[in-house]
Order: sequence, then structure tokens, then C-alpha cells
Amino acid sequence: MLRLSIITLAVAALVGCSTIRPLGDVEIKDPPTVSKSIIKELAKLPAPEGAPIPVAVYGFKDMTGQRKPSNTLSLFSTAVTQGAEAYLIKSLMEAGNRQWFTVVERVGLDNLLKERQMIRQTREIYDGVNAKMLPPLTLAGIILEGGIIDYNSNTLTGGTGFRVLGIGPYTQYTQDVVVISLRLVSVQTGEVLTSVTIEKNLLSTADGATALRFYNQATQAFEFDSSQTFNEPGNYALRSAIEQGVVELVKQGRQLGLWNYKGATNELVQKAPNTQGTSPSPSASQKQSNDGPAVGGDKKSSAGSVPAELSGETGTGKAAVK
Repeated sequence: MLRLSIITLAVAALVGCSTIRPLGDVEIKDPPTVSKSIIKELAKLPAPEGAPIPVAVYGFKDMTGQRKPSNTLSLFSTAVTQGAEAYLIKSLMEAGNRQWFTVVERVGLDNLLKERQMIRQTREIYDGVNAKMLPPLTLAGIILEGGIIDYNSNTLTGGTGFRVLGIGPYTQYTQDVVVISLRLVSVQTGEVLTSVTIEKNLLSTADGATALRFYNQATQAFEFDSSQTFNEPGNYALRSAIEQGVVELVKQGRQLGLWNYKGATNELVQKAPNTQGTSPSPSASQKQSNDGPAVGGDKKSSAGSVPAELSGETGTGKAAVK
């Protein structure tokens, strides 16, 4: 019995030393919490110069066709969520402390149009020709397309462990990779303005200790096994990849001259130095006043430095459908 007690204490000490993450106290009655941004840079983006840009999101589909990995069973559950557009819409709304984008509803567009039609018909029934019209829907200047384009399971696997007299710890790990793609598309021209691809690793680990000892002249055995598994949630990896993709889109848009930060000068606009003895060329406003409207230049919206083709405005300055 003394030997058995010593073995039990040794195993308990090894388990305490080999466990990387504490088990902690898991309470079933834990209150729900509000999900916050994972990438802190998303909310800290500098404010844009001008009004928020109207953007439409029609969906963010799973293009991988991958199922949850399993070594024993054939699972029908998908490896990633089928509602990733909710993460994308939330990330766009939170960009730059809710100053960068105005997200218009397009995922549930059918429900929105049906509700507006019901309101219009009801008002016409009770008010007749004096029925009050609904205001027009906000039009988007750009569409954000993309999806989950790749998911690879077990891209990296391994583990280590050792035993001394049948007692020892071990650790195992596996790594998956999820890849997403985002692209900005101009509504007026259909041109792909910019595109980004983001990869995110998903790590799963298992730590534990085992013990196997024979005693009483090898007629009896003592066996002990303790383990702890940590799996990085797939939605956590997907959310962080989408948020990082939105941050990169904002940065690339500024580099390409699509928009600018508030109070910052655009490095892409290079002013030609005035040579001594020559008169400076007239400004664009002087040319426009002398020769009429400028042709071929970038049309800016009245909201700021955002081009009109990205603001959802038409030539009259109001949203309209032709």
C-alpha cells in the first residue's frame, strides 16, 4: 500500500507540472456575453475624410465544401459556419469606430422589399391618392464580395512524451488552416477595385499524463490517465480573419487613392514643382470656370474626398434607380 500511495502522489505531481492550461471552474449558469472585436486595430482605424461609404453585402459563402474532420465517422456538419456574412457586416460597421462604412441590407433583401410593399399597399387602401410614400432605399456605391475559399485539416500534427518507470506526461497538437478572400467591386463600372486574401491557423492541443505500474509480484496493476484538450473555435479564427481583411481593405484603398484619412494628405498625389521664371499653371477650378466642366477628372462627392462612384450618388446627388 505504501508503494501504491507513492505512485499516486508521483502521478498527481506530474499531472500538475504537465498541464499547460488549467481546467478552471466551469459554471453552467454563466451569463451570455457580447462578442467584441478580436482585431483591436479595426476600431482604431483613422476616421475617413468625408461621410461613411455605403456598401452592400449580399453574402459570404462557404466555397470549400469541407466537412468536419473525423477519424472514425463520416460527418455531415460543415467545417466552417454557413452564416459568415454576419461577421463581415459587424466588422464593416465597427471599422474606425463606426465611421467608415454604412452597410445597407442586402442579405434579407426579399424580406425588406416584401415589408415595404405591404406598407405601400396598406397606405393606398386607407389613404388612397394621399398615401404617404416611403423614402427610397439607400444605394450602395460598392459591393463587398468574397467568401471562405479554403479549409485544410491537419496541416501540422505531432506530439511528445516520455515515461519513467511507467509514469510520464505527454502532449499532442494539430493545426488547421482557413483562408478567406474579400474584394471591393464598383457598382457603376463593375471594376474590382482591390482584393485581399487572409489565412488563419486553428490550433488544437491535448496535454496529459499516464501511469502504469504492476505490483504484488505483477499480479495486480495500477493504471492512471489524465488529459486536457483545447480546440481553438472555428468561429474565432474566422472572425479574426474577416476583421483583419476589412482592415487591409481600408489600408489598400487609401494606398490606391480610393479614399483618404481625415486630416491626412494623400501621398499618391504628387504636385509638380514650379520652376523659377515660369508662371504656375491654372488650377482645376479656374479651368472649370473658364472652359466649362472638367472632363476626365475624378468626380468627388460633396461629402469629402470619396469619389462619387463609391458614395452611391447619381449625377443629381440623390439615390435613384434608372
